[in-house]
Amino acid sequence: MQRLSRLKRELCLLATEPPSGITCWQHEDRLDELRAQITGGAGTPYEKGVFNLEIVIPERYPFEPPKIRFLTPIYHPNIDSAGRICLDALKSPPKGTWSPCLNIVTLLTSIQLLMAEPNPDDPLMVEISSEYKYNKEVFLLRAREWSKKYASQ
Repeated sequence: MQRLSRLKRELCLLATEPPSGITCWQHEDRLDELRAQITGGAGTPYEKGVFNLEIVIPERYPFEPPKIRFLTPIYHPNIDSAGRICLDALKSPPKGTWSPCLNIVTLLTSIQLLMAEPNPDDPLMVEISSEYKYNKEVFLLRAREWSKKYASQ
């Protein structure tokens, strides 16, 4: 019961006061499966790209974090080819920082920030991380190419 009322509140907040560049909605009228879109931020290699994400809400939400993954391919050191995201807030303690006081809005905003500021010291994609650290021009070029190829509207 707590899960449903909280999800309804969060979806209402996302519909009425969405963070800039983020939209989120129910997928096929299911409350446990959501979709989101994040627009790449200005000045990033993802600029003007629209990235689709899948959000699966577990039975124990908010005591367990939602599972979020990119459906749109993205060239990023912290996001792998299956769309999985390396972000502490998406994992329960002790390995992560998820807490019931966090919500879908804060997670999507954190993912948007991660897109703008990758964390090359905690990569899922080691080669991309190395490129980001030691050959940033090539990283930026490839990230822009992927954004144009996969995230253009």
